[in-house]
Amino acid sequence: MLNFTFFNPTKAVFGKGQLQELDNLVPEKATVLITYGGGSAKRNGVLDRVKDVVAKSGRTVLEFGGIEANPEFSTLMKAVAIVREKKVDFLLAVGGGSVMDGTKFIASASCADNFVGKEAELLTFGFGAVPVERSIPLGTVVTLPATGSEMNCFAVISNGEDKLPFMHPSLFPVFSILDPELTFTLPENQVANGIVDAFVHVLEQYLTYPQAAPLQDRMAESILQTLIEIGPETLAKPQDYDARASLVWCATLALQGLIGVGVVPDWSTHMIGHELTALFRSAHARSLAVVLPGTMRVRKEQKKEKLLQYGERVWGIVEGSDDERIEAAIVKTEEFFNSLGVGTRLKDLGVTETDLDKIMANLEKHGMTALSERGDQTLDVSRRILEAVL
Repeated sequence: MLNFTFFNPTKAVFGKGQLQELDNLVPEKATVLITYGGGSAKRNGVLDRVKDVVAKSGRTVLEFGGIEANPEFSTLMKAVAIVREKKVDFLLAVGGGSVMDGTKFIASASCADNFVGKEAELLTFGFGAVPVERSIPLGTVVTLPATGSEMNCFAVISNGEDKLPFMHPSLFPVFSILDPELTFTLPENQVANGIVDAFVHVLEQYLTYPQAAPLQDRMAESILQTLIEIGPETLAKPQDYDARASLVWCATLALQGLIGVGVVPDWSTHMIGHELTALFRSAHARSLAVVLPGTMRVRKEQKKEKLLQYGERVWGIVEGSDDERIEAAIVKTEEFFNSLGVGTRLKDLGVTETDLDKIMANLEKHGMTALSERGDQTLDVSRRILEAVL
């Protein structure tokens, strides 16, 4: 196990009726900008409920809607202008990962005095912290469990055909409201996406090579097993509180940081998946579901020990040769995604072989030429991964 420092200051406020806690959590007399996405929060009444609570204690409440499923820099800069003009001193994201990610960018860009007029440069630092001294404090109300953005300091922002990571320690939400009942009205496809998203987040940190981190392994395996158990159940019974509560907490823990401490992660599936999402506007989780099986098959020698462990501990696969057991584990993973209505081939995203050159060009443009936990996944290997899922 590697040396590590674990830090997560976000207060998770979990359970039924916790929306009322906003009055205690949002600073009194703050000027608050509530951010949201395409309008579902308005239609289902969650936005009005949030505004009613936040408007107490002398707060000024503003709102900004229209943050895209892949939040666009140009859209977020409109919110930055509002924050600067109205002197907003607290942000509240109501939605899923895209709204939360977009709000993190707003929080940082609004304070980045050295970047006024060139805020796009904030998206050039990748996984290195952006060079700002502070960000506007933010909280979240989660209505779509998927990305874990409610309890980490990372975000991914789109700028045209570029989909770029963004992070800073000041971007941990101050708090996150996790009320499973707020997710009951989600469309089935969004719930399925959330299950897959959380599943792949765990695998990217787990499916590498043995790193003498048995506790992290067991925690990761327990999240995977829980998602397998409750995934179909929460799709079939969207108002089953217990099943949906487990999904909400699994999605948060999948990328909250604890299962990834002391180990080297992969994230190559995410990096390729980001290019698919940016170029073809596919849902993030559906891009991941396509790339992951290709990664597992093409990189099976490099990931052999953990693939065998994954097959045995998560799927109960103990018979056959090593190659047979690994293939069985990959097939089980594909079948699980397919059972949720999520495809595992590029054709499911409308991507064909003729599109591969464009994808590879984007990977090269973004410096994604030495991916994986070992740093040995070249562009040629990434192409083979995509070719494996045509």
